[in-house]
Amino acid sequence: MRTGRPVKKETPYKIIGHTNGGRRYASTKIAIVGEDGKKQYRHKHWGTVDDDNRFHPNTTYFNASPAERAKLIFPAEWILDEARGRGEDKRGRVEYSKDDVDRQYGTTWLLDKVADATGVRSDLLKVFDNNEEKVNQILTMAYFPFIDNLSYSQLSRWQKEVKAPTDIAMTPKAVTLLTQSITEQNRMDLFRKRAARVGKDELCAVDSTSISTYGFNLVDIRWGRNKEHLPLRQTVEVVVYSITSHMPIFYIELPGNMPDSRTVELIMKELEHAGFRNLILITDRGYESLKNLELYISKRQKVITSVKVGQGDVLKKIKAIDLSSGIPEGMLYDPKSELFYSQYDCKYSVKGNGDNVIEADRLRINLYFSVEGRAHAITAMQNDIAEQTAIAQRLVDSEDTIVDEKSLARQLNLLTLTINDKKHTLTKFEVDSEKRDVRLKTSGFFASKTIGLDLDPMQAMDNYGMRDEQEKCFQLQKGPLNHDRTRCWSESSKHGRMFICFIGLILASYVRSVWESSEYLRKKFGSTESVLAEMRTIRCIEHKGRLKFVTPFVGDQLEICKAFNFDIPAGCAPAYTSKAKSKTPKRGRPAKPKTEAQEI
Repeated sequence: MRTGRPVKKETPYKIIGHTNGGRRYASTKIAIVGEDGKKQYRHKHWGTVDDDNRFHPNTTYFNASPAERAKLIFPAEWILDEARGRGEDKRGRVEYSKDDVDRQYGTTWLLDKVADATGVRSDLLKVFDNNEEKVNQILTMAYFPFIDNLSYSQLSRWQKEVKAPTDIAMTPKAVTLLTQSITEQNRMDLFRKRAARVGKDELCAVDSTSISTYGFNLVDIRWGRNKEHLPLRQTVEVVVYSITSHMPIFYIELPGNMPDSRTVELIMKELEHAGFRNLILITDRGYESLKNLELYISKRQKVITSVKVGQGDVLKKIKAIDLSSGIPEGMLYDPKSELFYSQYDCKYSVKGNGDNVIEADRLRINLYFSVEGRAHAITAMQNDIAEQTAIAQRLVDSEDTIVDEKSLARQLNLLTLTINDKKHTLTKFEVDSEKRDVRLKTSGFFASKTIGLDLDPMQAMDNYGMRDEQEKCFQLQKGPLNHDRTRCWSESSKHGRMFICFIGLILASYVRSVWESSEYLRKKFGSTESVLAEMRTIRCIEHKGRLKFVTPFVGDQLEICKAFNFDIPAGCAPAYTSKAKSKTPKRGRPAKPKTEAQEI
């Protein structure tokens, strides 16, 4: 049987000119074998070619790795100036060769420094095989909403006014191609790089937030309960936030109807696969369940978690406390927090593999009691009973038909209702004494559990209270980062957007932590956005055939650099060192050059 001529190894990488729609493209031909066994060819465009044979690369070219670009074979007569010098070739003195521009630079300069300080740029370069152009595009998308809080449809126009990390025009098409090129492998590789920067026994808050979406074809959308009361479906995003380093270290996307208590095992598996070790997880009551407790014990996971006081072993401890004198007998008192507290050791064991039994490591219940909180809780309970009684009485008097009995029972949860089965009307009600007594007994109490940790109750409460930073993290995401709603309609775009938002969240969290730790910045600027706004007036001026230069740093811009511990660019600081050369040289150590402090 005769066979065709064998395909040369370099053939798939040979660039040819392909004219389509009046434009000439630089393309490679990709062979695709169909189900019928026939071979078809498709063109992959890497850019355009003008009449002078000058190659103009597109986003496909820049999103490719340097190794993939190096395989491409261009015609010898083509001019490749724009394709070279993108971090692939060593160059000397760099002069600007495009149109003259004068753009804002202070905010992107500051965020560039933050990206270096947090290791984000270094980690992204490793994740994307040193593809500097792709990393710069990702950073541009991460900076953009934090600086100006606008839609990505305005990004390319914004680049004309602000000097961004990338010079590639980020049009809506370029944004879509970039986000769709980010894969699950990239996400996990980034986590592995970030895991190497996490220390031992870091306190990490785990929490989720719902994100409304306009994309009705996304897999994970469910109605759930939209906290913003919007007629939009939603997804859920879980973020693990390091309270120690003040930065998020992990995220995962979940369906919008996924309860928190069902996500713990998945989160722990993903953290393990990403290389995170020896983390102390801090969770709220939404993650409490018997399954999760036994999972923590079996996996030797260190945990601080808030627990419900109306059920289980915590309620037994509360019932054993004597409150007849108005204060809980047997509990210690902390005058600073004005709380009573006590700690109880618990024994718990779970079955492992085979006959192996795993004993709980330092499982402890921390119980707290507030006299003021008890008064407020009892008042609130009586108000609830009065309100529910009034509603129930109106239903009895009006004899209205009950459409949804379960919903009514949830609404009037402190009452016992008697409903006529035939007429479906409420005929009788009374206060549920058992529920009232439990709520009365637990009024003023709250509790937590710790596993694998040597913390007294007040230390456990202080550490748990630090999870408020997690809520501020979500406020950054839904506020300055403009990610309160998902504005994409395909799965790949959504995953890419979440990846880029996570990068922006790391940078914004670092800026916020520095702002909060600096007394001067807190007093001078009301928010992190105000800090960025102060840097706006710094400009980068680029003229054809000349080196770029940056305008001076003045006023509070110097204090911002000092707070972040960033060095001011050469020539921009308010100090001048004399370059004058002495006309009468003297023996001995040369004198230090004169310096002049300029006005700021």
